[in-house]
Parts: sequence; structure tokens; C-alpha cells
Amino acid sequence: MEVAVLALGENARWLQAAPLGGSVRISGFLAARSLKSRSPVLHINSIEFLEGNENGPILQEEG
Repeated sequence: MEVAVLALGENARWLQAAPLGGSVRISGFLAARSLKSRSPVLHINSIEFLEGNENGPILQEEG
């Protein structure tokens, strides 16, 4: 399944630095793209990188 994702601020910087093909756990909420388009967009609230962490997972939460 493919879903459009919206990340702002610090979350956007974390995603930009993430390697392509890496595994992440993302939580947030789904909302319609706009009033006219009902396609879903995932708004990211927190990101957890799952692979390549020798010292445990890295959890980044907004707030």
C-alpha cells in the first residue's frame, strides 16, 4: 500500500536524513488531501527508525 506522507519541521529533517529503503515506524493521523480530493495523507507525529541501531531504536517525537 502506498500513502502520501506529510512531515513538517523536525520530522521532515529526520525523514530527509533517513537512508532510502530503511525501515521506520511512523505514527500520526490520516486526513483527506483537500476538500475536493478524498485521497488520504498521513500526517506524521512520531518516527522510529528500526534498522541499523546498535544501541537500540531511535525514537523521535514532536513536542
